[in-house]
Amino acid sequence: MESSIRQVECVDSLIAVMAGLMIIPAVFEFAGGAPETLQAGPSLMFITMPKVFMSMSMGRIVGIVFFALVFLAALTRAVSLMESSVSTICELTKMKRRGSSIIMFLIILLLGMPSSLGFGVWSHIKILGQDILDFFDFATNSIMMPIAGICTFILVWKVCGIKVVTDEVESSSKFKRKKVFLFTSKYLVIGFLSIILLSYLHLTFSLYSTDLCELYWKFTSKERVVAQVTDGSINNTGSLSNFSNY
Repeated sequence: MESSIRQVECVDSLIAVMAGLMIIPAVFEFAGGAPETLQAGPSLMFITMPKVFMSMSMGRIVGIVFFALVFLAALTRAVSLMESSVSTICELTKMKRRGSSIIMFLIILLLGMPSSLGFGVWSHIKILGQDILDFFDFATNSIMMPIAGICTFILVWKVCGIKVVTDEVESSSKFKRKKVFLFTSKYLVIGFLSIILLSYLHLTFSLYSTDLCELYWKFTSKERVVAQVTDGSINNTGSLSNFSNY
């Protein structure tokens, strides 16, 4: 088990670094300095990568293959995540797998439709200054995952006991990194997860409050100009032209 974990963590980290080296330079090359593009989340792949493919020879074919692989990766991941929900429904309600699978499929379809429509007819909808897909990513990856990690930590240490985990690993192979695992899980995990959760909350809500302040300033600036025009404080075309800049 330990060797399998080592292979997964090495390959996963390598692929993540390679993906970053590929997409980050492309973002700065094709974004043109637009803040809304540089601050985009998962939707960045649908903004930048098509521009990269369009600049390549046979880019249309490469783009089709790329997004087909992305679709297959998302589909297989959705099936694996769906399995836990399906098995839970079957266990709690004694429902057959086919019925619980249909229910979960419909729930996933309904939850996924807004993300798709967020690039079309619902593109004007912003939640906390983010489009629908970015908001769902923020809610799941930045909020729910740290909270789930903290709950899992409490479950393992306080309810099940850490010995259950170490015994499970040692049942198949020697646990060479047992001391490292015990130290990090006992002293580092809960602190780092809390820092990740709080930092994402602070970053998101600080950016959102900044956007609200900018909107409020523009709105009140318009109101001040209108009031000055009404009072006769501004009575020339040059001053009124400044109003159109807001």
